[in-house]
Amino acid sequence: MASEDCTIGGYEVPSKTIVQVNAWAIHRDPKLWDDATSFKPERFESREGDAHKLMPFGIGRRACPGASLAQRTISLALGLLIQCFEWKRVDEAEVDMTEGNGVTMPKAVPLEAMCRARQS
Repeated sequence: MASEDCTIGGYEVPSKTIVQVNAWAIHRDPKLWDDATSFKPERFESREGDAHKLMPFGIGRRACPGASLAQRTISLALGLLIQCFEWKRVDEAEVDMTEGNGVTMPKAVPLEAMCRARQS
């Protein structure tokens, strides 16, 4: 909520107005990204200036309080899955990366894989 009258993106916003950030639109804005609608997580690997464009946990005072913890632990969890298991595809068909409906962008066709614990 705007605590006082202000201007955001050229729009006059009166005090006590609720302002919501549309992260979905920002993440798909062709002015910000090359090939904006394609899944390219490598966008965030090296260019330091682009880090502020990613808002997976919201933004502002009401952002997710566990965002920093999640960002630090997801790589550990993924690393452990890769290190501790051997993964194989169920079939040789190309993985369908089409997005389904929902807030968390689920895959339209779920990925099926087989895993086996690695030998110690």
